[in-house]
Amino acid sequence: MAELDIDALVFDVLGTLVDEPAGLRAGIRALDPSLDDAGTEPLLLLWQRHIEREQRRVLDGDRPYLAGDALDREAARLVAGAAGVDDPAAEAALALSARRLPPWPDTVAGLARLAERFPLIGLSNASRTALLGLNAHAGLRWHQALSAEDARAYKPDPEVYRLAVTVSGLPPERLLMVAAHAWDLRGAQRLGLRTAYVARPVGDPPTASDRFDLYADGLADLADQLDTRHGRKRSARG
Repeated sequence: MAELDIDALVFDVLGTLVDEPAGLRAGIRALDPSLDDAGTEPLLLLWQRHIEREQRRVLDGDRPYLAGDALDREAARLVAGAAGVDDPAAEAALALSARRLPPWPDTVAGLARLAERFPLIGLSNASRTALLGLNAHAGLRWHQALSAEDARAYKPDPEVYRLAVTVSGLPPERLLMVAAHAWDLRGAQRLGLRTAYVARPVGDPPTASDRFDLYADGLADLADQLDTRHGRKRSARG
């Protein structure tokens, strides 16, 4: 197996390291405790479709840039209205649930293991403020956490991935982008980053035409593969 020459790892956060739907479901149920699964799922889908649509409108130039936490407030307003809840405080609490997302069971230990050998960079579509809350709530360990807000864009715009290239001071091909979303990895590939797909229940699986450098079942599997592909001689740089 060929050696993979990389100097830092760049991680997607939402969906890859934290279970975004689980956190949003909890927020929706807190909004209306009478909701069962059948009532919660359409509201979750309403939230997700709003965020996806509005981020796409920003990318397409159909809407001026708006940070992720502002989009979360819009989504919370839509969901509260659909649920028949007219309570500004409850609506605000629902918006903040987007910052209280649980980590996947292997996330914290996996990041700690990988951080022993590589600098870790978080790269998220979440706003700077939301990313701070996400990191603290989920116990995510970074050497640097970057928000797409700094590029005033959203992934997969190349300017978002360029943030990691600039901060690392490395050529793109020395960075490994890790994500559970094939669309995210394709965006990183377009800028020249190496790519690793990590399977998650809520991710965007690769298609038959995708060609990523690594495919992993989780962070432990990713670390094992990097031990083999990259060799154990490297230690993390500060």
